[in-house]
Amino acid sequence: MEVNGYIPTHIRVFTNDAGEFKPQILTEAIHLDLPELDMDKVFALKEADKSEELFCYLIIAQCNALSGILPRMFQKINDYTELLLPDNLLRKDSVIERLVAEIPEEDWLNRVQIIGWLYQYYNTEPKDKVFADLKKNIKIGKEKIPAATQLFTPDWIVRYMVENSLGRLWLEGHQNDTLKAEWKYYLDEAEQEPEVQEKLAEIRKERAALSPENIRCIDPCMGSGHILCYLFDVLMQIYAECGYTPRDAVEKILTNNLYGLDIDDRAAQLAYFAVMMKARQYDRRFFSRHIQPKVMAIQESNGLGGSYDYDMGDFLLSEEHRETLNYLLKTFMDAKEYGAIMQLENRDYVGLLKAWEETAAATAPNFNMILWFAAVRDEIPKLIKQAIFMSQKYDVVVTNPPYMGSSNMDKKLSDFVKKNYTDYKSDLFSACMVKFTQMAKSTGYLGFLSPYVWMFISSYEKLRKLFIEEKTIETLIQFEYSAFEEATVPICTFVLQNCHIDKKGCYLRLVDYRGGMEVQRQKALEAISTHDKKMYFEADAKNFAKIPGAPVAYWVSEKVFDAFENGELLEKLAYPKKGLVTTDNERFIRFWNEVEFNKLGLNYQNKEAAKNSNRKWFPLNKGGEYRKWYGNKNCVLNWYRDGEEIKRIIIEKYNGGSYTKEIRSEDKYFMPSITWSALTAGNASFRFSNKGALFDSAGSSMFPNDKYISYLLGLLNTKIVNSILFILNPTLNYGAGTIANIPILINEIQYSKIETLVKQNISLSKTDWDSRETSWDFERHPLV
Repeated sequence: MEVNGYIPTHIRVFTNDAGEFKPQILTEAIHLDLPELDMDKVFALKEADKSEELFCYLIIAQCNALSGILPRMFQKINDYTELLLPDNLLRKDSVIERLVAEIPEEDWLNRVQIIGWLYQYYNTEPKDKVFADLKKNIKIGKEKIPAATQLFTPDWIVRYMVENSLGRLWLEGHQNDTLKAEWKYYLDEAEQEPEVQEKLAEIRKERAALSPENIRCIDPCMGSGHILCYLFDVLMQIYAECGYTPRDAVEKILTNNLYGLDIDDRAAQLAYFAVMMKARQYDRRFFSRHIQPKVMAIQESNGLGGSYDYDMGDFLLSEEHRETLNYLLKTFMDAKEYGAIMQLENRDYVGLLKAWEETAAATAPNFNMILWFAAVRDEIPKLIKQAIFMSQKYDVVVTNPPYMGSSNMDKKLSDFVKKNYTDYKSDLFSACMVKFTQMAKSTGYLGFLSPYVWMFISSYEKLRKLFIEEKTIETLIQFEYSAFEEATVPICTFVLQNCHIDKKGCYLRLVDYRGGMEVQRQKALEAISTHDKKMYFEADAKNFAKIPGAPVAYWVSEKVFDAFENGELLEKLAYPKKGLVTTDNERFIRFWNEVEFNKLGLNYQNKEAAKNSNRKWFPLNKGGEYRKWYGNKNCVLNWYRDGEEIKRIIIEKYNGGSYTKEIRSEDKYFMPSITWSALTAGNASFRFSNKGALFDSAGSSMFPNDKYISYLLGLLNTKIVNSILFILNPTLNYGAGTIANIPILINEIQYSKIETLVKQNISLSKTDWDSRETSWDFERHPLV
């Protein structure tokens, strides 16, 4: 407020006019005109040269003065609060001196989002504590959710989401090149088929009748208000184009357009402050108008009496309103645990709020009601208002929802998500996104920043299909795996229209460009302006369903889609299987050179031969480093007498349960196979394994018949298959389920040639492997 000149007295509190850490409020203390300022105390402290005490007293006086215009930010405080302020605020290296000295003044100028960065920093230690507790199996309860999920959204991503949701909504009915030129992250719509264009024309006709006063926007996980601030900026641009004065536009935005919710009281307080500062930026007399924004922290009904069941005849609430109030008191129990994903019935909440306001002005008929009213008079309206916010429909929903895996939720939240979002329970962000589609109007827009696991992973398949089959993916940006360090997970940002239109969307693929979010921003701008084919793609989401699991494979060519549509899946030809789990690798697995050679069972043709040999240790395919064709044969497994010891240990572990929980695909043991490393940091590599080996979950295997084994191995080791695997599972965890979905088209003409080349490659790779002493088939070094 000081840097931007928003303090009504225009006296700087922390610096002088030159921006130095020399508080002007101290030098101007005797000239201050603040309500309730005790000038006798000011003179006394000045005369006694007690600068520290005077500074603390003046800060309190200034905060009290600001409480009149920013009541939710500066609560009225008493002199004794001075005791709670840090000592030595005026010394070098105090928190205030560091704010002044270490952050350039221009970083505070018209950039209220800096508050959000500071709040995220403030939450660093509590967040670290939450994740340390998770390692001790202490789940995340409602009081820890804000710290665990607090994540400040980069400014340019906020702009991308808002420009392609609110901006798109407006431009659909009010084409304006001037506005569009200001929105650097806006993506023009892809060229559509004629029948799609007809449907879009109908929507645009509706949009043309849309007035800016009728656009409703919300961030239901608003944090410190960064997204709300840019929604405010774009709304101001829209109002200006429609001829509104800044004063009128600010008032309309706060009364008609902008809403925000969060479970964190302090974050909501900062969001309130951010929106108020944004309003003051556009309207210099705004503080005198006493307009309050529609942003709030979600409140709980805990401690409000449970129900409103006093029998008072015609006094106060009607039976309908009384029933609705009781419903809210019940529904909002532990509301901070669930936040905006709570499901509310459609009721007359607006009527209830009006009735309650009329009730609050009345005189209670008895002592019990007087006491009850005194306790809940100010709290009930908060519950009703948040019910209104949660139940009404919005033209635009933009948010960065909280990321929290189901395994980290405490029991209350976990049970709630399982009950209300059964198909989307893998993570809190997926439940949030589904709920927010319910908050949007049927042709409204939603902008999200989220982990991109929903685009590919099997546990998010139903969420994926919801977006593909019932919504429309308008635009999407997929970032490089580790670009957003604060998120600790790979992320994407995207915009949906809340209805299904069979149209092409625009996608930016930045996964190949290493670097932080600034690199990603520059590449995004380049892709938007040049449509570079390495980064910019247009795709029809209906094609995604041609691939098993319907991954959002927007960069895939028509030929690849045709391969999935016309080819046969590998699972029909090669039967990929996940291998055994010993449950105790240190006990049951060794390198082959660690065991007695006469106890090593090599080249046994089947299970029976291995069992009858009385050998203890047998080859185990266990993945390993990147290597094609042959090799990585260095581990052995204790499979004495058909694995009797492993099976016994597993049965004991499961209290008498079947060992087949961990000993899988036993009928395939010792058979020739193609094996690979299920988990890899790069490309997958496939190897031939002759008879005599077992396999575990890290070295999953497949078992084609002899006719196809060489042909399939050759195909699997191509760049084409690696690109297909990245479509099926970009997390680089290539389990049997992923491999099973590779499409196969047999080339009969080249079949024999391919088979010959593959066998040569196997032979060369085996010779190379056996030339090392790490191979049990080693005979002599090739240079000897």
